[in-house]
Amino acid sequence: MSQLFYLKECSSTNDEISKFLLYENSNFIGLHTFSQTKGRGQYGNVWIPTAGKNLAYTLAVNTHNILCSDFIFNYYTANMIRDFLANLADSDVKIKWPNDIILKGKKIVGILIEKKRINQNNYFIIGAGINILQEKFDEITNAGSLLTQTGKEFNLEDFSLHLHEFLCEKLRNIPSEKEILDNFNKNLFRRDEISVFEIEKERQNGIIRYADEKGELWIELENDGLRSFYHKEVKLLY
Repeated sequence: MSQLFYLKECSSTNDEISKFLLYENSNFIGLHTFSQTKGRGQYGNVWIPTAGKNLAYTLAVNTHNILCSDFIFNYYTANMIRDFLANLADSDVKIKWPNDIILKGKKIVGILIEKKRINQNNYFIIGAGINILQEKFDEITNAGSLLTQTGKEFNLEDFSLHLHEFLCEKLRNIPSEKEILDNFNKNLFRRDEISVFEIEKERQNGIIRYADEKGELWIELENDGLRSFYHKEVKLLY
């Protein structure tokens, strides 16, 4: 069962989605708005898009459908959204570990995945903030939108519906964990390129080598050799 709901305005689609999980057999329930006032990002970051220009979308997925680990599911979510946008943008779209989506060097999507128990069922709550029509980002120099990066204008309602249908279909046919991990690493932003990282407030050159099945990123550092990091232990400067 799959449904997509719409709110003219809401605080956070991740917070509001529980109100729409009315049926015990609800496997894929989506909620979207084009005016979100209190969006949340990873680890408490705030994401407030320009009203009427971008999409805040949340998909609740019953966990009994998901057999892979939580880390691999996070990777698969990033893979799915990357693939959807790559088809639309007709361009190279990358995943900035662990789950930001980068188009031509600019972040156009942030993803927040939570696990919640609602009405006696366990759900993955997949939240995605997608910049679609916004043209100016002020001081956020590494942000962009589908419009700024491709020059194409998209209908927000059509975009939302097609995204929802695409994700639901992909979640009905989840590939093996190895295939998910391989695809994630294949599209990893700045993999095998010299980059600058901030680690414990110090900067160091390094090369991203791969992400592993435990959610860690392995970086070959100029001074420290090959090391693994969890999210927030290292910052990629780009």
